[in-house]
Amino acid sequence: MSQVKCKICNKEFYARPNHLKQGWGRYCSRKCHHIAMRKGKSVKCFICGKQIWKSFSILKHSKSGKYFCNKSCQTIWRNKFFSGSKHSNWINGESSGRRIIERSKKKTVCVLCGNLDKRVLAVHHKDKNRENNKTSNLIWLCHNCHHLVHGFNVKIK
Repeated sequence: MSQVKCKICNKEFYARPNHLKQGWGRYCSRKCHHIAMRKGKSVKCFICGKQIWKSFSILKHSKSGKYFCNKSCQTIWRNKFFSGSKHSNWINGESSGRRIIERSKKKTVCVLCGNLDKRVLAVHHKDKNRENNKTSNLIWLCHNCHHLVHGFNVKIK
């Protein structure tokens, strides 16, 4: 028996001479052997920052260059990144004003009468262009005030 050092943890162990001739006896345990055989590297999850192991093939084939620890983190990123005009089903954004104003930190209250009931609040485009969904162009109006603004030209303060 010959005494050799493990190539991973440097622990000394005994190996048979015929094993050493065959190229065996490099690692002290199955755990160290497994560590040595893994091909890849440790990366951080793009959302939560958790350290994760990814193989080189996964690292090479990533289109975005971002890596995630699980589907939940991937979905959080995808919902932020592929929303609005970047979504494959996007058509001029005519119905997306409500989602945009909800994501912004604007207070959900009617600008004219102060109604707080979310069930009756609608999104109003100041310039009356439904395709212009910039947050500066969107305000909350209840259905009654929205009708007054469009039907009777009531001015918004």
